[in-house]
Amino acid sequence: MVQFVVAILLYFVIFFGVAFILNMLLRQTWLMAFLYPIFVVIMVDNQSTTEYFKAPKGAFNQAWDRIVGLTPADIAILTAGFAGTIVCAFVIKFLRKSGYQMF
Repeated sequence: MVQFVVAILLYFVIFFGVAFILNMLLRQTWLMAFLYPIFVVIMVDNQSTTEYFKAPKGAFNQAWDRIVGLTPADIAILTAGFAGTIVCAFVIKFLRKSGYQMF
């Protein structure tokens, strides 16, 4: 149970940080929120990315089967990562509104 809570916090903080850095560099507030599903597929699918170009139908079917087969704990952890990207977007918008020009 402790590992579950730590994993949720870790995913939230990691994706908050990645989104924050990406927002500072590219000045695209919601970019990471749109890219997050791609990261989830890469983490979950357990296959090479080149398979999507070599045999797309089989690769997408296998990725879909793995995504549908996620346990509730995995879904909670991945949702925490997505929440981190969303919270980061709101923090960036707040910082820009407060006058911080680097954001």
